[in-house]
Amino acid sequence: MSWEKELGVAKKAAIEAGKEIMKVYNSEKINVEYKDDRSPLTEADRQANQVIVDMLSGEFPDYAILSEEEKDNRERRQNDYCFVVDPLDGTKEFIKRNGQFTVNIALAYKGKSVMGVIYVPVTEELYWAAEGNGAFLTLHGKTERIHVSDRRTDIRVVMSSSHGCAEMDNLIQKNNLVNQVKMGSSLKGCIIAKGEAEIYYRFNPTMEWDTAAMQCIVEEAGAIFNQMDDSEMRYNREDCRNGKGFYIINCAENKMKW
Repeated sequence: MSWEKELGVAKKAAIEAGKEIMKVYNSEKINVEYKDDRSPLTEADRQANQVIVDMLSGEFPDYAILSEEEKDNRERRQNDYCFVVDPLDGTKEFIKRNGQFTVNIALAYKGKSVMGVIYVPVTEELYWAAEGNGAFLTLHGKTERIHVSDRRTDIRVVMSSSHGCAEMDNLIQKNNLVNQVKMGSSLKGCIIAKGEAEIYYRFNPTMEWDTAAMQCIVEEAGAIFNQMDDSEMRYNREDCRNGKGFYIINCAENKMKW
């Protein structure tokens, strides 16, 4: 399947959500609240979520939606089709006003991420992919197909700006990874998808909405995406927490020891 209609609606929803995000981003003050897990929440998260959910549910009323900013309806588990949404991925980066935040919209079909859209509101970059159809970047009206690099030496590792850990420090030291790029949100996957870095290892837990869109895009760009135990990442699960961690590599030869 091409998922053409789903892609079209998801792209439009991501861009419209991005406009709402930028209104708050460019305002004089960003008001921040904190959820029960101490993660930050802003008006931009809420507004972006409303735009996306309204558009997706309006066009696909029979599909389930799993969003970071919506109360989870477990009935989604009975649906083969589930949109997985992070209306503002990288809220910490948003609050810092460093531009490294994204809008993530994916479609999971029978547990597999088959379509992914990632929009970068500050730069207006739109990354998108559908299973079997390649990965693409649209910017300023021009669309180009993107691919991972074929680099095997002096490989570049992309790392989180806000979520360091001892395991990552050990991996860097053990593999002598001196070429490092620090970045927030799902942009880390986008950088690998377009060939500007080769590996991304994530030991800290994430959630389904953090990875679903990114996974489809990097895989369609030629990357390998697995959980840390080398198993496949699935979606629309009972437990939305990605507890095993994951890695993205441009080729099998660049799998790291840790």
